Amino acid sequence: METMTRAGADALQVLMTRQSHWPLAEPAPDDAQLHQIFDAALRAPDHGGLRPWRFVLIRGNARHNLGEILVDLASSRSPREPRSAHEHRRGRALAAPVVIALVASVTTRTKVPEVEQLLAVGAAAMNMLNAVHAMGFGGFWATGADSYEPGMHRALGLSDSDRLLGFLFVGTPSEGTRVVVRPASNAFVTEWFEASVQTD
Repeated sequence: METMTRAGADALQVLMTRQSHWPLAEPAPDDAQLHQIFDAALRAPDHGGLRPWRFVLIRGNARHNLGEILVDLASSRSPREPRSAHEHRRGRALAAPVVIALVASVTTRTKVPEVEQLLAVGAAAMNMLNAVHAMGFGGFWATGADSYEPGMHRALGLSDSDRLLGFLFVGTPSEGTRVVVRPASNAFVTEWFEASVQTD
């Protein structure tokens, strides 16, 4: 077995230190860095070569428009409450300088089941989060009711067959962010031996 290269060791360290950050501030990745982040997404495993991932980039003043939509959706879900009760939702769209909607463009014209197409987009999102971290930025993958609202789908221009898998929030973490301690991986791993399995 060859000794791990310095570059390989550095890359592994990036993977081992990634964690979610919220909220996030300026600076955000510039256009060239965003291009690299999206390129990293396209390296995800993709059964059938369907490339089911689509990304909607939301930044600048567009985040205020997103915030308005979040308030509208929350109000529609709770019509008995005053709109003012949901104004805090507006701040969610401003919690990072860059927001990326994660979309799965699902097709039925293939033998690849929908779940595998969704998994491909999930893998692409993880590649993006790793790239964001490797560049020195922070990321947060948010899901929830807003991702499944037809109103949000319409606002983002999605088709009926598209699935919105949440939003990536990207920016710079605050100083002194608490490091998340992970449990030992062996608590989640079992080794399978065929001879030990009884089928009758």
